[in-house]
Amino acid sequence: MVAPVVPTPAPAPKPEIKANPRAAIAAKTLRNDRWWVSPAISFAVLSAFVIYATWAAFDNGNYYVKPYISPFYSPCLAHICGAAHHGNTGVPPHLSIFGAWWAISPAIIILIFPLGFRMTCYYYRRAYYRAFWMSPPACAVAEPHKSYSGETRFPLIMQNIHRYFFFAGLVFNVLLTYDAVVAFVEPRAASYGGGYVGLGSFVLLINAVLLWMYSASCHSCRHIVGGRLKHFSKHPIRFKMWGVVSKLNTRHMQLAWTSLIFVALTDVYVRLAASGALGHGRWI
Repeated sequence: MVAPVVPTPAPAPKPEIKANPRAAIAAKTLRNDRWWVSPAISFAVLSAFVIYATWAAFDNGNYYVKPYISPFYSPCLAHICGAAHHGNTGVPPHLSIFGAWWAISPAIIILIFPLGFRMTCYYYRRAYYRAFWMSPPACAVAEPHKSYSGETRFPLIMQNIHRYFFFAGLVFNVLLTYDAVVAFVEPRAASYGGGYVGLGSFVLLINAVLLWMYSASCHSCRHIVGGRLKHFSKHPIRFKMWGVVSKLNTRHMQLAWTSLIFVALTDVYVRLAASGALGHGRWI
């Protein structure tokens, strides 16, 4: 008697696994700490800076008192920089690249570059993504967005031009360093031996140093210095530079906030000095 052939059962279909770029959190949050403090502070500080910088850029006044110029208005590229009446504060050094047709504040011409550098900065992305867009507001906290495309679509794909804004930022760092040097060696003070030291001299100097440190701590700077190298041993100078930049990179968040706040305080100081509300006398 031949045994009946028992058909082999077909294998059970494997469950389809769909990739989910976001963690599925049913609860509003899995945190039991005050996770909202950090994004709230970021929201408040960034909002205050945007409001103040916007007002200062369109104010078009009290941005120069010899030999100090606000970092919001340097370099002064419009014809109105020299044509405007500045009273006893002097006429700021300027290049009339933009002729008389430019009738609004000269700060609008240049602020797009340092603003673009900061807005595309890796740290500031994290800060305003969490504080303003809640994408996500914090780790282990559910976000209100149903879809997520990262930085692969417009307008967030524009974040990829950060490296180019980095080079533009270096140009402005050089110009603001020059302003700091002029604040110590005023070229029109020949009767005083060409020297000038006041509170504003140190304010502009500290501002320039902080901006250089912020730029040097940038992730793009770290990649430019030490990226795409297969053997550090064959590039000892770049390796040492990479080590220095890497140490600064660990302080990128602190330098981002410090330089942001101080550049606003520098504008405040120059503004108060130019308006006469604050003395800016020569110390030496």
